[in-house]
Amino acid sequence: MTTVHLEVADGVGTIRLDRPPMNALDIELQDRLKDLAAEVTDRDDVRAVVLWGGEKVFAAGADIKEMQAMDHTAMIVRSRALQESFTAVARVPKPVVAAVTGYALGGGCELALCADFRIAADNAKLGQPEILLGLIPGAGGTQRLPRLVGPARAKDLIFTGRQVTADEALTIGLVDRVVPAAEVYGQAHAWAARLAKGPALALRAAKEAVDAGLEADIDTGLAVERTWFAGLFATEDRERGMRSFVEEGPGKAKFR
Repeated sequence: MTTVHLEVADGVGTIRLDRPPMNALDIELQDRLKDLAAEVTDRDDVRAVVLWGGEKVFAAGADIKEMQAMDHTAMIVRSRALQESFTAVARVPKPVVAAVTGYALGGGCELALCADFRIAADNAKLGQPEILLGLIPGAGGTQRLPRLVGPARAKDLIFTGRQVTADEALTIGLVDRVVPAAEVYGQAHAWAARLAKGPALALRAAKEAVDAGLEADIDTGLAVERTWFAGLFATEDRERGMRSFVEEGPGKAKFR
């Protein structure tokens, strides 16, 4: 049974979680996510990506029954594969937006953290409840969450395991936009489709420069930026963009 699907339209690849009723993130789904992250990375017809769990729920967390059956030795092996699956999503070199409806808890919240932008339904609930199981987040939550919302707010969510509403998530920077539930996917797709028309190499450069810079000291980050900035002067998109600006004014360039 396929638990994640990829649909491509208008330059946008939608990675759709499909494991009802709650999109529990079992091993099969994790591995499939990694495969689809590689596919959207390689496909030229995919220029931006939407992560989507459907109209009712994004993902309510790991498959606890599956995890309960695993011992220490098994989890030593599996935890690396789990992180690699999510990291593959985070490192897709194209704009990625998470369309969050219903619950995004535990691994579901961690998956949303792998996106560049998060649009949440007004009824969404997000959180890292692993502490309530005697655990900590294991798919990147202890690392990506503090980088996004700051260490104190991240520790509040991780230490207490509490869920936050969409409005609070917006206030603390966990999500970037809150819209009515019926509009979540449409707005996420529109955001991705707009970027899909942009200069692919420049978007890739911008994403890599920001992400690499956040993981390094500022001098290293500036070196990454400088390398990409100069390198883009060798691209047709740069020539097209600058020529359009001079001849037609800003914002009118059409990129291939």
